[in-house]
Amino acid sequence: MSSEERVIEARGICNRFGRQVVHQNLDLDLYRGEILAVVGGSGSGKSVLLRSIIGLRRPNEGQIQVFGQDLAGLREEQRSLVERRFGVLFQKGALFSSLTVTENVALPLIEHAGLSRADAEHLAGVKLALAGLPISAADKYPSSLSGGMIKRAALARALALDPDILFLDEPTAGLDPIGAAAFDQLILTLRDALGLSVFLITHDLDTLYTITDRIAVLSQKKVLVAGPLAEVEQTHDAWIQEYFHGPRGRAAEQAANRAGQER
Repeated sequence: MSSEERVIEARGICNRFGRQVVHQNLDLDLYRGEILAVVGGSGSGKSVLLRSIIGLRRPNEGQIQVFGQDLAGLREEQRSLVERRFGVLFQKGALFSSLTVTENVALPLIEHAGLSRADAEHLAGVKLALAGLPISAADKYPSSLSGGMIKRAALARALALDPDILFLDEPTAGLDPIGAAAFDQLILTLRDALGLSVFLITHDLDTLYTITDRIAVLSQKKVLVAGPLAEVEQTHDAWIQEYFHGPRGRAAEQAANRAGQER
């Protein structure tokens, strides 16, 4: 599904926290229409990289271009227009606890698209349906939702402004296997239907084997390897070999093979 058009180009990225160097001379691309999964051990800086790309953290060194533009060099109003093309699903959903599901999804439509509350809430209902939430969830508060429903509500909010790039930070974490598999298929369907480019941080091996086009492995403060799964899993690196060829990796591969045979 991917093309050769880069929608994100990160070059020479360095992120430091005091004396701790998280990234050093990191390069990474996201191509239009692809699902790119970013994996790595604890402390490898996956979420830091995401925050750098979406503008929540400015790298200490390096350049990030999105749609051919250097976000750091844009004026505030120009930058805001580019950032409206992002949809972000944060870890644990990050929904506003004092707002209903519909109000959570409508909020960016009111604040950034200038819609009236009535129009925003009508459109929010469409986004909730896209994310696979039942209409009965619309008026509920996050505290009364299951983990899977929170993920879907947060996904609906991420889709509110019709983004070109969807950023997902551990979207299936905490979900049961059936719920996680359903969420994976939802992401695949939305990518195909809406033409999204997807930047996905995950530890879920089933996700890697079923929906990703490429995988980027963060290690040694950089992207150690980026490519199709078949290429990445053959890389001679101790962490990669243990991750992809350990018991859980073998089980995920076998499950993906069975699913492929059944289609």
